[in-house]
Amino acid sequence: MSRRAQITMTPEEVEAFVAAGRVANLATVGRGGRPHLVPLWYVPRGPGLETWTYASSQKAVNLRRLPQATVLIEAGETYDQLRGVSLECDVELVTDRERVARIGSALARRYNPNEQIATAATQFVRLQAAKRIGLVCTPTRIVSWDHRKLGGTY
Repeated sequence: MSRRAQITMTPEEVEAFVAAGRVANLATVGRGGRPHLVPLWYVPRGPGLETWTYASSQKAVNLRRLPQATVLIEAGETYDQLRGVSLECDVELVTDRERVARIGSALARRYNPNEQIATAATQFVRLQAAKRIGLVCTPTRIVSWDHRKLGGTY
């Protein structure tokens, strides 16, 4: 068996890893063809994810031009601990204010586990939804690695 095959995560491991992650790096293609890479918070949806951004942001501009992105979620401090999932995604741009607000509320709940704080954020989320768009990232290709599966050998 190849080393690549040994470190590939199962679909269940990918979904669990994406769900456990806190920050994703989203790469879009800029006007000049160069990658535009930004970190963002997200809500896991199966192997994919949802997030929001300001409608005028560079990533939104890029995604209107080409609704595709690559998302990277990674972990590990040393080579033998490296884990990651790279998702090549089609991206749906959500402009419906109610749906954008639902994504914003889900983000508020995920990153503010205190229910009172998350509930209090509802008004802020509703106001923000007018200025934002939702991004629903659906993977078309998934590449994963978990070097821990090698047991310290290379």
